[in-house]
Amino acid sequence: MSHLKEIITAIGTLGCAIGIGFVMQSSETANERYGAASDAATDAEELRALDAETSLLEVQDITLTSAEFQTADLENTVTLPAPESDVIKVSAPQIAVPEQPAPPVVTLDACEIVASARPMAAAMVNVTLTAPCLPTERVTVHHNGMIFTQTTSASGALDINVPALTETAVFVFAFRNGDGAVAQAIVEDIADFDRIVLQWRGETGFQMHALEFGSDYSGPGHVWAGQPGEVASAIVGDGGFLTTNGDLSASEPLVAEVYTFPAGMELQEGGLKLSVEAEVTMANCNQEIEAQVLEKRGTRGLKTQDVSLSVPGCDAVGNFLVLNNLLQDLKVASN
Repeated sequence: MSHLKEIITAIGTLGCAIGIGFVMQSSETANERYGAASDAATDAEELRALDAETSLLEVQDITLTSAEFQTADLENTVTLPAPESDVIKVSAPQIAVPEQPAPPVVTLDACEIVASARPMAAAMVNVTLTAPCLPTERVTVHHNGMIFTQTTSASGALDINVPALTETAVFVFAFRNGDGAVAQAIVEDIADFDRIVLQWRGETGFQMHALEFGSDYSGPGHVWAGQPGEVASAIVGDGGFLTTNGDLSASEPLVAEVYTFPAGMELQEGGLKLSVEAEVTMANCNQEIEAQVLEKRGTRGLKTQDVSLSVPGCDAVGNFLVLNNLLQDLKVASN
């Protein structure tokens, strides 16, 4: 290996000499000028004896020399591997990366119908419905015998407040194609309020009127669709309120008017009078119209009474048919 290094050094020196224009001389010329290698020690003694003024040697006509070599010697000394055949290739070890579990695939039904219900003040329940694939669609809401129809929004949503008729209030939503959903809420204050429901189909002209504490039709105690009252009044015991459930703009809608009042309010001074009325219109004149009344009083079960009225001819349009003493009639019907 040492011999190889000397040869490689000589090659480099030769290249430099050729590049800068120097002329090579044999090793004999070097011996004549500097002496043989065996006289190296004597030369050293003479150099040390030189006077300080002559310590700097005048060197002239220096010619670079290099070792002579034969190509055969290089070939015999160094064995180069044949290209590719004798080369051992080592690949870097691969780092094993543990496989990560694939995230769970959640499949959502884009047309899933979801309903929810939550209790509110005065035994009311807020019910919501989402039906993305059923926009502006008629949906029928069922709750303990009360039935009405609504129309979903352009996005298939519905958000309404409904009077509860039972403590465990179950609401069923049914579409015409058979799809639907169910929601439930627990209404803890249901016993604090009584309710009367008047429900019908189509343009019958039915209305429910409540006269509270001796009020007449022009007084503040007259509660009806045109003056529905306040939820807060029922909560503090000052009166009742009326809600209308159902899309009146739809074709042949199912509509439910519900009058809510504090339990026992009819026993207070002035009492409470309820009546069912029907205005004679071009849509119902000269026809038999029907409705149904549901009574929820205290902790007793729900009572039902059917109402049927014969509407006079169309020349009586603008007049009203009145069924008075609804509460008394309900009591009689339930006995």
